[in-house]
Amino acid sequence: VIGHPKYQDSKRIAIFLSMPDEIQTEEIIKDIFKQGKECFIPRYKPQSNHMDMLKLSSAEDISSLTLTSWNILQPSDDDSAREEALAGGGLDLIFMPGLGFDKKGNRLGRGKGYYDTYLERCMKHPSGKPYTIALAFREQICESVPVTENDVQVDEILYEGS
Repeated sequence: VIGHPKYQDSKRIAIFLSMPDEIQTEEIIKDIFKQGKECFIPRYKPQSNHMDMLKLSSAEDISSLTLTSWNILQPSDDDSAREEALAGGGLDLIFMPGLGFDKKGNRLGRGKGYYDTYLERCMKHPSGKPYTIALAFREQICESVPVTENDVQVDEILYEGS
């Protein structure tokens, strides 16, 4: 990931905070700050498909986040001091999680459509749609995954041996 040209060229990067069954992103987050890039993480709104990407000030900032009922660390709802990526300069790159992927770039998420809805909002931003890279285990690559017309394909899927 760290040697990827799209990552090297990106200044404003959104990345998920890993759940135990996902590719671990902690070292990537540390590198984002080491390279002087800006790091944004998701804040999901329960009972909706709305998600914002909020700015982290440092890798250590993660320890100040609250744990949701889904066991995901994210900024609290009353945390209004953080920059939302689309309120500023948009995003250059989004690293995306998922349950399964196919080689056409289709992604099976957790069913709420958070990333698809967010990418639609990105497309309306002056900086346009960011490049999207899914981080996957080889076992998550399938022949095909079910899609609907609202699903946005990822630009690239990175997995071991790809």
